[in-house]
Amino acid sequence: MTTERESKTFLARLCEQAERYDEMVTYMKEVAKIGGELTVDERNLLSVAYKNVVGTRRASWRIISSIEQKEESKGSDKHVGTIRDYRQKIETELEKVCQDVLDVLDESLIPKAESGESKVFYHKMVIIIVIWPNLLQARSARLQLLPPTKRTRQDTHTLNLSQNLMVLQNATDVAQTELTPTHPIRLGLALNFSVFYYEILNSPDRACHLAKQAFDDAIAELDSLSEESYRDSTLIMQLLRDNLTLWTSSDGGDGDAAPSGDATKDGEKATPAEPKAEATASTDAPAEAPRPTES
Repeated sequence: MTTERESKTFLARLCEQAERYDEMVTYMKEVAKIGGELTVDERNLLSVAYKNVVGTRRASWRIISSIEQKEESKGSDKHVGTIRDYRQKIETELEKVCQDVLDVLDESLIPKAESGESKVFYHKMVIIIVIWPNLLQARSARLQLLPPTKRTRQDTHTLNLSQNLMVLQNATDVAQTELTPTHPIRLGLALNFSVFYYEILNSPDRACHLAKQAFDDAIAELDSLSEESYRDSTLIMQLLRDNLTLWTSSDGGDGDAAPSGDATKDGEKATPAEPKAEATASTDAPAEAPRPTES
């Protein structure tokens, strides 16, 4: 007889195949609340669902914001108010989704996580949830687009940076103790943590240090990388290198902070326009990680 957990997980898989990610999130939230630690498969389903739900809204926000800026640059007020209202509607949807996932992580997943891999995985999701709303709000504030809003628990996560740093540092400590330098979850944590330092805390030196250390540690053990995680790990390593190339060039560096190894093909040179982090890939592997300041 099929259990409730198996039934909800099956429905989530159906939603994934049909690309109905909002419903997929709903089913996986229900699985998380049933009790017990999620399996690797269930954990990945939740992550895939969240990334796609947030990714589509962030893409919509980016397009509408661009249209709004173009209309404002023309000095035309005819449609600006309507466009602004629609952008704010998308922002509200995005904040609600992020808050829902934060609730599940805080109340059902992180407290029950037993393995080091699970703990690091969930804290990596927290980084992603904290980074993107911050970047969205920061960009809107710079463009004077966001009106004052009531503080939610999402804002509490956003504002308590010292507390977030402590949580993220603890997750890094667990990753360095229990996961190998080439483990894709450990690399993904380092990738997102470094972007957090660069974009949210405005600390490029620390961001470069974290990214370079993670890259170099992985390069040193690349020969021992298992075949099943080779693709995921090397893709994240490429993103780390892309960010280092971007950060050192944008800061006028001479390349001293660049990683000592290379995860690219011979002759290839990364030419990123903005920092990259895992966030909205269509699968949990970072095959198409977006640009955080724009995605």
